[in-house]
Amino acid sequence: MMKVYAVLGDPISHSKSPAMHNAAFGALGMPCTYHAFRVRPSDLKDAIYGAKALGFGGLNLTIPLKEDALKYVEPDPIAARIGAVNTIDFADGITGHNTDGIGAMHALEDAGVPVAGRNILIIGAGGAARAIAFQFGYSGGDIVIANRTKERADRLARDVRGGLSELGKTPSIESIGLGAIPEKIADADILINATSIGMHPNIDATPVPAGLLRPGLAVFDIVYNPRRTRLLLEAEQKGATIVEGVRMLVHQGAEAFLIWTGREPPVDVMVEAVVRELR
Repeated sequence: MMKVYAVLGDPISHSKSPAMHNAAFGALGMPCTYHAFRVRPSDLKDAIYGAKALGFGGLNLTIPLKEDALKYVEPDPIAARIGAVNTIDFADGITGHNTDGIGAMHALEDAGVPVAGRNILIIGAGGAARAIAFQFGYSGGDIVIANRTKERADRLARDVRGGLSELGKTPSIESIGLGAIPEKIADADILINATSIGMHPNIDATPVPAGLLRPGLAVFDIVYNPRRTRLLLEAEQKGATIVEGVRMLVHQGAEAFLIWTGREPPVDVMVEAVVRELR
């Protein structure tokens, strides 16, 4: 019998998840199929419980459903403290997970860049920055969060510090405004753009001037359309190690695949499927 999986969101037509997961299921010869459904926040509870009742294998969630889902699932410790769920598993009740942070970490590991013990400068204080800061702080990175509105960076730093302390972690978390980036980037090992700056169609925008980039710095942009943002192109020209957002997109999906199926996901197949979709 065919097992069904899905991603829910509003809007959802842009999602690359169906291509990515269906390619993975096909490569492993699994009798599974993955679809995208538009679901409004007011219908989320019914959608989750309906998918469970219909025997779905699992769900992914995207904007604007990740935070609301906490009301309807049993979140794991990281998802609970991040305050957002992007993966739901039905194997044992209705459990919620957040794979965004671990996806970002695996993307860096693909490039030979470890997180533990590194100085990490994250630009942005939204949902993606939140997941990355929690995961990287949990994994032993020293975090600096930079945001246009410093109060949002302050609030996120407090949340991460408090949430991880409940898990027995004592992370180094600092918050700054954008004006302090030139000073802090000099000590950074990893720079992460966790904003939408540089996303299509605004491809000429960049969150960091090229003059601040250098060899020895790892530059990771979560934007995946275009694959090579202006930030990544300029970082490569400066001799920095670059990490494309496609890698995070795939690895967060691969982690969900592992949660649902217990099988090692074919990451390269998933990357190829996403790249084809982006073309």
